Amino acid sequence: MRIGELARRTGTTARALRHYEQAGLLTSRRAPNGYRCYEASAEVRVRNIRHLLQAGLTLEDVACFAACLDGDMVTAPPSPEGLRIAEQRLAVLEARIAAQVEVRDRLRAALRSTTVRAAG
Repeated sequence: MRIGELARRTGTTARALRHYEQAGLLTSRRAPNGYRCYEASAEVRVRNIRHLLQAGLTLEDVACFAACLDGDMVTAPPSPEGLRIAEQRLAVLEARIAAQVEVRDRLRAALRSTTVRAAG
């Protein structure tokens, strides 16, 4: 199937599919006219990639699951390696959130002190 059909079937964009291909997560062959052509099995692979991305993983994280992307990742129990990767990503996200909360609190405090001085 061509890239537009795969994008339509998986609810993604042709741009995202090209990005997955560039990251080595998806493969295609070229038709004589230069168009990308994908096997029917690419639909499952793309759905799994999207599932992992929507769960908060990065493309780099998803690459660690390359051997599993053609199976039923949604209902299959996670592997110990998969859990380790997810836990590491969660720790990174929590650290970023904590840093952002700290910045927000500093900004809020600065605005309050400015407001108090302006009112006084």
